[in-house]
Amino acid sequence: MKKILIIEDDEIVRNELKELLCNALYEAICIDIKENILEEILKIPADLILLDIGIPYINGEILLKSIRKSSNIPIIMLTSRVGEIDEVLSMSYGADDYITKPYNPTILLLRINAVLKRAENKIKETIFYHDLTVDIKKGVVKKSDEEIILTKNEMLIFLCLYEKIGSIVARDELMTSLWSNDEYINDNALTVNISRLRSKLRELGVEDAILTRKGQGYILL
Repeated sequence: MKKILIIEDDEIVRNELKELLCNALYEAICIDIKENILEEILKIPADLILLDIGIPYINGEILLKSIRKSSNIPIIMLTSRVGEIDEVLSMSYGADDYITKPYNPTILLLRINAVLKRAENKIKETIFYHDLTVDIKKGVVKKSDEEIILTKNEMLIFLCLYEKIGSIVARDELMTSLWSNDEYINDNALTVNISRLRSKLRELGVEDAILTRKGQGYILL
């Protein structure tokens, strides 16, 4: 189930959006709008953000620009204002789409579906985790001017955990991502790779990134 984060200060509109999304079989997540909202947004593993331009504390377009410095998550801007300048600014700041309120529910759902499909079809070369940038193509993790190289197996493990961030990923699932099912699997090899990945993330300032659940698997926090 795709997770959609709603950032909207109007309670009525927010509840309408949540009901619409849930009925369309999306998981809708709402968060309180406050001064440190950017930090909270970056912690939520959402698949798409619906972002209202006219939110308090920080203009939605400025928030969009700030999110784009750390994340490539798809974002659709919502606004009650009618004007080309808002659309131009939103798209130039990195929005994936733009829709004016009052919105047509069917059209909004079609726009959401289209943006999610584009995101799925796009080959990801860079992802963001906490304040780290993960360059998949180069096999490196960066923080400011620091850079650490991940081995092929370490990167595969990280990506497998990242896809289900916050949830348990079984050891068998991780092994399958590393080796073909018909190949001999050394269980200790996975433990060694997990340990090395933990150490490398710790070197870049992310403590306790991977939690072990005995008899179940691992969780990327």
